[in-house]
Amino acid sequence: MDTPTASEVRPALDSLFSVTGRTAVVTGGSRGIGAMIARGLVLDGAHVVITSRKEEQCRATAEAINAAADAAGTVGRCTPVASDLSSGEGVAGLTDWLGEHLTSIDILVNNAGATWGAPLEEFPLIGWTKVLNTNLVAPFYLVTRTLPLLRNAARPDRPARVINIGSVDALATPNWENYSYSASKAGLHMVTRHLAKQLASDGITVNAIAPGPILTDMLGHVAADSDVETELLDRVPLGRYGKPDDLVGAVRFLASRAGSYLTGTIIPLDGGISGCAG
Repeated sequence: MDTPTASEVRPALDSLFSVTGRTAVVTGGSRGIGAMIARGLVLDGAHVVITSRKEEQCRATAEAINAAADAAGTVGRCTPVASDLSSGEGVAGLTDWLGEHLTSIDILVNNAGATWGAPLEEFPLIGWTKVLNTNLVAPFYLVTRTLPLLRNAARPDRPARVINIGSVDALATPNWENYSYSASKAGLHMVTRHLAKQLASDGITVNAIAPGPILTDMLGHVAADSDVETELLDRVPLGRYGKPDDLVGAVRFLASRAGSYLTGTIIPLDGGISGCAG
């Protein structure tokens, strides 16, 4: 067997984590973790559709991402679509739009989420229904309703990808009284495994990332209180918040050629919280 030359090996290595030319959908992509993911994919040359309940914020984020792409000279673009995924009507509206405007979806990132905190004896029913609908029910139906587009993207050597954003709170018991949130994310992890088994024969991989504390709007109140922040970071063996590069790197791995042989797994992107417990 001939040994490949450096000029032959380098292009293959350069494309190992590339998503250039792929079409992606990132729900909850107007801020926080979703915006980080969308920006990272666009800067690598993907066309990314982001969704958000708030139309103005969604449009502003897309414009900012596109400006960054122009400055970087990449071909990636971001398209905003307003959609409230806490309701069945919102899920149907989004998937109808995707069916009308796209012929295939290479990467579906189920990131949109909701949380609710309240003392145990005061935890309201709406705190369960809203959180479960957004975090668990919507991702399931987004997958089932976009299956034709995911199947259109699947190739024998390049599966379509579903990436669900779970949580460390589904892997390690949280300190907060966010009962419905941790339960919904644990359910999402199980649905990830179940769908992975079901869709493998369709050439679609299904994986999840379980982030630990990443400094976003959701943790703004924590960062504002030094005592609470210290308590939070004391749980993290690596002693810091997750960074955008940590998150984007994990998504790029799962979405690119590098991650094509992985399905049904939950990646704990949590600085060691779940793996070093005890």
